[in-house]
Amino acid sequence: MKRDMITKSNSLTNPDFGCKPEERPIEEYISKGVINLDKTSGPTSHEIDSWVKRILHCEKTGHGGTLDPKVTGVLPLGIDDATRAIQLLLTAPKEYVCLLTFHQDVDEDKIREVFAEFTGKIFQLPPVKSSVKRELRTRNIYYSTIYEIKGRDVLFRIGCEAGTYVRTYCHNIGEALGVGAHMAELRRTQIESFNEKNNLVTLHDLKDAYCFWKEDGDESFLRDTIMPMERAADYLPKIVIKDSAVGAICHGADLASGGIAKLHESIEKNDIVAIETLKGELVAAGLALNTTDEILDSDSGFVVNTNKVFMKTGIYPKLWK
Repeated sequence: MKRDMITKSNSLTNPDFGCKPEERPIEEYISKGVINLDKTSGPTSHEIDSWVKRILHCEKTGHGGTLDPKVTGVLPLGIDDATRAIQLLLTAPKEYVCLLTFHQDVDEDKIREVFAEFTGKIFQLPPVKSSVKRELRTRNIYYSTIYEIKGRDVLFRIGCEAGTYVRTYCHNIGEALGVGAHMAELRRTQIESFNEKNNLVTLHDLKDAYCFWKEDGDESFLRDTIMPMERAADYLPKIVIKDSAVGAICHGADLASGGIAKLHESIEKNDIVAIETLKGELVAAGLALNTTDEILDSDSGFVVNTNKVFMKTGIYPKLWK
């Protein structure tokens, strides 16, 4: 959803503090970077984390949205300071391309009819081997588009709410048709702004880019391969704060109305919002306590309950008592 930015208070930013994300020195750029990695079939997501950590010689890495070993595709990773920011993607909608195989022959019209029924709100029971409590829950299927039906195989694209099990989705479709079915292949194609068209890279790309920097001093390939951690918050509505408010937010304070410079339109109460500086740096995320219109009309009081802080203290000066 594209939103316009509305100015609440005209403010300038001091160039002596902070830095535009794209202009960070290369070491800082890496430590506050995220990677849109193209996972291959075979390794676990945690093994990928470990390999990236070894390639970049960084202290820690973390992924947003685990993929099973045989599943390929988009696996966002955060490096060092960005490992917490990448967790913002855990609740973001996902998209997959899946190959489903029926266990018996099925009429094509019936297949399309059942796929149409399995959109909107559906009920799912997580599989036995899952990291969540095994109880019936609802999930939203935003779309389920069939590309091709060939014999017992169905190739389709699915857009779904976070926490949807595509393997279970295939099994349930097979049950609904009375013939049984299983997920033969799965590829994740998108988690919000992380997709196959937006800077998708392989482990080989990452290794080559790192070697170009270390051996030849060429940072350009590494900057093309790694993105600023701010990209993990691209899908969230944003509130831009004044320099004077940054220090307090970094210490975990809730955001007061007086500290806001700009904000996105159409923010609703209880929306998760990203808090950024005037330079575009991700400071924190929190729960909106008011709508955009209410925030624009307010002169005082807290408007965001800050619950995740990503920027370290000391980057901007402490300007409160």
